[in-house]
Amino acid sequence: MEETISLKELFQTLRKRLFLIISVALIAMIGSGVVSYFILTPEYKSSTQILVNQAKEDQTVYNYNEVQTNVQLINTYSVIIKSAGILNNVKKELGLDISVSELNSKISVESTQNSQIMTVSVIDPDPIVALEIANKTAEVFEKEVKDLMQVDNVNILPLADDQENQSPVSPNPPLNIVIAAVVGLIFGVGLAFLLEYLDNTVKNEQDIEKLLGLPVLGAITTIDENFDARAKGLNNGRSRGELVGGK
Repeated sequence: MEETISLKELFQTLRKRLFLIISVALIAMIGSGVVSYFILTPEYKSSTQILVNQAKEDQTVYNYNEVQTNVQLINTYSVIIKSAGILNNVKKELGLDISVSELNSKISVESTQNSQIMTVSVIDPDPIVALEIANKTAEVFEKEVKDLMQVDNVNILPLADDQENQSPVSPNPPLNIVIAAVVGLIFGVGLAFLLEYLDNTVKNEQDIEKLLGLPVLGAITTIDENFDARAKGLNNGRSRGELVGGK
């Protein structure tokens, strides 16, 4: 019985503070939309791919051990491609006015498991700059790795050249607004329960019973002065009517 009463009180609190909860959620959604659309700078992503594979002249069948060696080399190449030596050359050739660490933060290298392909991705507020950095990084890496590793097993797949008109990868306003709505609802519900917990005023007979632990024997209803005045006016009118009728 106590759980039922507690659950009922829970829903009563939510119902009583429903306007507050909805208001907090709406404010959070509007704020998130304004920040996402008008404050945050859109960022674009461009990518190019690098194939790690030995050149084959007479051999027409893949050697499994060789493929596995190339796959394992990708981990090493992923580190080399973001090294200061490679990025310094990229920075110089493109004339970028940023530090090597900033350039490093823009670049990510990914590879699918057991795949001989590395994907070099670059995120930048300017889609053209992102495209140039991705392509130039791949070019510089292809040249430098031959001297560094004494191997010739790197080939750049057709360079990215049609990514200028892509949509930004961040921010994602719809997703941000949905997240803001969920967070706003959670915060609104928490605020509603907090206000209810801090509210120690007596509002009805049930509050008196809880506070004093005594049964309520009676209650005085609220008197509407306007209704009382109208009732008196109506009674006076009837009395005058009766007097006139009596005459």
